[in-house]
Amino acid sequence: MLSAKALLLCVLTATRTSETIEAKWEEFDFDKAIWTIPKERMKKGREHRVPLSDQAIEVLNSINRIEGSPWVFDSRGKGKPLSNMAMSNYLKGTLGFKEYTVHGFRSSFRDWAGEVSSHSREVIEQSLAHSLAVQTEAAYQRGDYLEKRRVLMVDWARYCFKFFIVGKTL
Repeated sequence: MLSAKALLLCVLTATRTSETIEAKWEEFDFDKAIWTIPKERMKKGREHRVPLSDQAIEVLNSINRIEGSPWVFDSRGKGKPLSNMAMSNYLKGTLGFKEYTVHGFRSSFRDWAGEVSSHSREVIEQSLAHSLAVQTEAAYQRGDYLEKRRVLMVDWARYCFKFFIVGKTL
């Protein structure tokens, strides 16, 4: 089910719903394991590079591309992305988790990263594409901690997959 794969990619990358469902194949560099979300699709209007874990790449590789469509999550070959409710409907309807939200997984990522992992606040916030709160600090922040974020996202994927049944395929 495509909405399940969208939800899983969304969780593994700690991205927003719109960033995930509007993903285009051209944004992914599988050789470098990076998803580059263009600034036009980002809340803060800045390009965001997302390091991809092996699990995220496995999700992407499991998706059948629709010929002629740029969308990773093409809505049944209609030439447009999934609805912004597709992941929520899967989570609440199919899985029966009525009290959960898709955005809540971003919050779960932030809680886990800040309370359980040893990753720095700056790396965690950059992974969520958040701006630094302190203007002076933000003015000097030129890099995006890509390699440190790669380690964080691998740790997150390992943590998430502790809850999946081993051997079950996507």
